[in-house]
Amino acid sequence: MRILKDFKVPNFKFPKFHLKELDEIDEVKVDYEKVKKAEENQKKKKTKNYDGTSFETVKEIFINSSKEYADRTFLLEKFNPKGDWTTITYNQFKNEVIGLGTALTRKLNLKDTRIVIIGENTHHWYVSYMTMLCGAGIAVPVDKELPENEIENVIKRARASAVIFSTKKADVIKKVSENLPDVKYFIQMNSDQEIEGRFVGLDYLIEEGKALVNGGDNSFMSIEINPDEFKVLIFTSGTTSNAKGVMLCNRNLAQNVNAATAYVKLTPDDRLMSILPLHHTYESSIGFLLPFGIGASISVCQGLKHIVSDLQETKPTALLTVPLLVESLYRKINANIKKSKKDGLVNSMIHVTNALKVVGVDIKRKVFNEIYENLGGRLRIIVSAAAPIDAKIGKWVEDIGILFLQGYGLTETAPIAALTPDFETKVGSAGKAVVGAKLRIDHPNENGEGEVLICSKTLMLGYYEDEEATKEAIFEENGERWFHSGDIGYMDNDGFLYITGRSKNVIVTQNGKNIYPEEIELMLSKHPEIKECMVYGKEVEGEKELIITAKVIPNYEVIEEKYGKDLNDEEVYKIIWDKVKEVNKELTSYKAIKKLEIKHDDFVKTTTMKIKRFEEIKKDK
Repeated sequence: MRILKDFKVPNFKFPKFHLKELDEIDEVKVDYEKVKKAEENQKKKKTKNYDGTSFETVKEIFINSSKEYADRTFLLEKFNPKGDWTTITYNQFKNEVIGLGTALTRKLNLKDTRIVIIGENTHHWYVSYMTMLCGAGIAVPVDKELPENEIENVIKRARASAVIFSTKKADVIKKVSENLPDVKYFIQMNSDQEIEGRFVGLDYLIEEGKALVNGGDNSFMSIEINPDEFKVLIFTSGTTSNAKGVMLCNRNLAQNVNAATAYVKLTPDDRLMSILPLHHTYESSIGFLLPFGIGASISVCQGLKHIVSDLQETKPTALLTVPLLVESLYRKINANIKKSKKDGLVNSMIHVTNALKVVGVDIKRKVFNEIYENLGGRLRIIVSAAAPIDAKIGKWVEDIGILFLQGYGLTETAPIAALTPDFETKVGSAGKAVVGAKLRIDHPNENGEGEVLICSKTLMLGYYEDEEATKEAIFEENGERWFHSGDIGYMDNDGFLYITGRSKNVIVTQNGKNIYPEEIELMLSKHPEIKECMVYGKEVEGEKELIITAKVIPNYEVIEEKYGKDLNDEEVYKIIWDKVKEVNKELTSYKAIKKLEIKHDDFVKTTTMKIKRFEEIKKDK
């Protein structure tokens, strides 16, 4: 439901690469016999999960971390791009959550009501969401990029009693408030306005709540949380149909933290950078609740145009992101290496450092120091989820010494159902079923592909006010609840999942063959001349068969560099069509792309950068 008209891939800029440390590598003698033995031992190596957490509710996480890490930094935020970073400790955060919770439940009498949270990633968003999960009410995180009429519609559908909104959304909220008589309060972040009609400032409520707590009111922290009680309502992105309301409970969210800590080793010294929107479960669960649960810190990216400076200033150790940003990072860095005429040398050093790492000699951070410094100097993990990514890019991330992990899940699984263990990486897969979850492939074809079925403690309670859709999506078997993901994939012998397509996107030929567009899109995206693409079956009058069509946004920067300036549309079309023909050579005949369309505007996308195929095809019609 978000049209990313203004989305621009961040322009990562790096200085010329000198690679001064290469002389150190020349002095290292590589015993290739030892390398071979180490590789064999690596294959035999047994893997073991970490002793992960065992939380049942988010309130349990809140109480534990607030006490354990009271004086540590929880959040870093820059409220003015030209200003300094503001540091918020776990103790400060705790006091604000308790203050807000006390005010909402005691002063405004909103306990157990539905409260919409809408706005950019900011300190008060974190406070508001945690307050809901600790007992104030039911949180309804909403996409801030929704058009005015849809914001109003979501508030009505949720039957919200209050709306917490950021200053940037103030004009829109004030406008729609006239059509929302059932909303009791509109609460503005970063405002100390006293109650005036239905409007009030969040800072004012926090201070009022603190005063009540100081006077002996412990009612908010005394609220007991039922782990399986409906506590979060999230409307899905609706990439293929109208948005459904997903109902989540505390157990779903707490289990995300438990599952991730069993597979990935994080400590209080780690810092995650928040780049993706918090209304999405991927960011609010893994980007917020997970670091909070283990005492780590979060730096809030001030927008894509500030991403490089934010990385350098806050020095995160982990990035939670989507393929589009990883691909941008890969392309920008490699373009710079090529301009510096160091590409051959870098490829050689990747080979040498990979061999050395196998025998316990890891000098990647010395060799690729300039890349690390431009990413803040401490980055050690990149997690990519929400869409498939070219395995070549993931391999490159690992080749320069950064751990590359992938996750898989949906809003309905809150969201993590599979994750790559950091002790058993397998680039290209979407990970293994997390602890407490099971995956299986329904009715696999001759290639082992079929719909991915999920049984997990993170599985939603059901769809909001839609029993029929819930019954279609969830079925019971031997006392277990299983979910139809709608995704197509297969599993290897080690239990790693590979996603090959989305069942609703599948193109079915006249003779019953299935074509998954994502597979072809990944192949197209390997060509730097192609910036973005979408493959679909085009209906053509007079034709019984759908025409396999590729909509492509050319990468004009690369094309200009490789083929010259001032090219006309026909010349650009020919360049892209040549790349399409290269891909067709690798495909079986029925999958081959028959038609190319050059797209001059941006694709309609969700907040996690997935193309909304339904919207694009509708526009085409």
